[in-house]
Amino acid sequence: MQDSTSHDPVTARILADPRYQELKTKRSRFGGWLTLAMLVVYYGFILLVAFNKPFLATRLGAGVTTIGMPIGLAVIVFTVVITGIYVQRANREYDTLSDAIAKAALAGARK
Repeated sequence: MQDSTSHDPVTARILADPRYQELKTKRSRFGGWLTLAMLVVYYGFILLVAFNKPFLATRLGAGVTTIGMPIGLAVIVFTVVITGIYVQRANREYDTLSDAIAKAALAGARK
């Protein structure tokens, strides 16, 4: 059994590749911003529910729809949108960089 500090040669090449460090940094930073945005939107809505129920219960027109309904829907739509943004960026940028890193590491293993 290997300890957690030893790696096979391919893994060692990947970890040493500066593009891998770049990929980790970019992905973590972008994911952090999207997480922060989601937390602000979600907890903002929860705070509205907790502290301003009369505002959310205000009817829109003569029907049964209240202001809280479209705001709740907006939270759901926002979640889908930022997920799509992440997937698009991952497909366009992160996957390309990951493939280049893997190809370089495997090419070094064949030498």
